[in-house]
Amino acid sequence: MKKMSRIILGLFLLGATLSGCAIGSGGRTEINKPTLGQELIELKKAKDAGAISEQEYEEMKEKLKKSYE
Repeated sequence: MKKMSRIILGLFLLGATLSGCAIGSGGRTEINKPTLGQELIELKKAKDAGAISEQEYEEMKEKLKKSYE
């Protein structure tokens, strides 16, 4: 009988732990949006690596700045 009680208690604790994981987040998803500075740094890295041209860099930089106004 003690063994059965331990199994039931173990299953109860396991269920409570797992349900806490699902409920603990509150159903929210956090999205970390990069700052303007971070995006400009990444854009410059792309230009310096040759992934985009100087003209593309300038155009994208202006679009980024406008999107943060």
